[in-house]
Amino acid sequence: MMRARHIPLCVLVALVAAVSVSCGPNTNYIRRMQALEEGVDNPTTVKELEEAIAKYQKRVEDVLNADIRTGMWYRLLAIRYLDNGMYAKALENFRMAVQYYPANQNLYYYVGVCAGYLAKASLDFGATGSAAERARYLDLAESAYLRAIELEPRYVRALYGVSVLYVFEMEKPEQAIRHLTTALEVEKKNVDAMFVLARAYFMAGKAEEAVSLYDTIVTLTKDGNKLQSARENRAFVLEHAYGE
Repeated sequence: MMRARHIPLCVLVALVAAVSVSCGPNTNYIRRMQALEEGVDNPTTVKELEEAIAKYQKRVEDVLNADIRTGMWYRLLAIRYLDNGMYAKALENFRMAVQYYPANQNLYYYVGVCAGYLAKASLDFGATGSAAERARYLDLAESAYLRAIELEPRYVRALYGVSVLYVFEMEKPEQAIRHLTTALEVEKKNVDAMFVLARAYFMAGKAEEAVSLYDTIVTLTKDGNKLQSARENRAFVLEHAYGE
């Protein structure tokens, strides 16, 4: 490991200060730290700065480890709330976890899930102002899913989640088609994604594609309920599109 005496003096000062990108020491910060630690008196030489860094390194690591644990606790608490159907509490804690892990696509996915549930709850209650609240949650769910996809473009759960919003809540079938096509490139036999995609095709006036996809589902699924749904949906599309 390279010893601190080989590092330029201005860099060492910056490390101790930890508050500036310049090479000059932040004397106010050092004085405050001196009040907390003994044995570091006006560090200016390389040796004194080495001692200061050694003393404060553990303090920095403790703060970092505390932040890591806090972010994990928010996530675990949020999942527990989600498992119990407490979506508002889960959303609150997932959003706190995002502040600690802003590049974690899974957290954004869960924000989307919770916001989607709350959007539906707002509609079901039928209270004054619920339409605006529903729109706000739908926007949050959409943006959270899209952020997850931005971080991981082939993240199937987020691709599926936002597509469900587009098809069943927001009437944006063309956008759902784009995301579900990507999802099925990753998971070619994802029957649930096929069902949503077939509905999106029908909504977009692409009956032939919808019928073809229902035929594919019939050949793939071993689930009796899904098999029946695929056949019924296929018949519905044929009847409404072609009068058969």
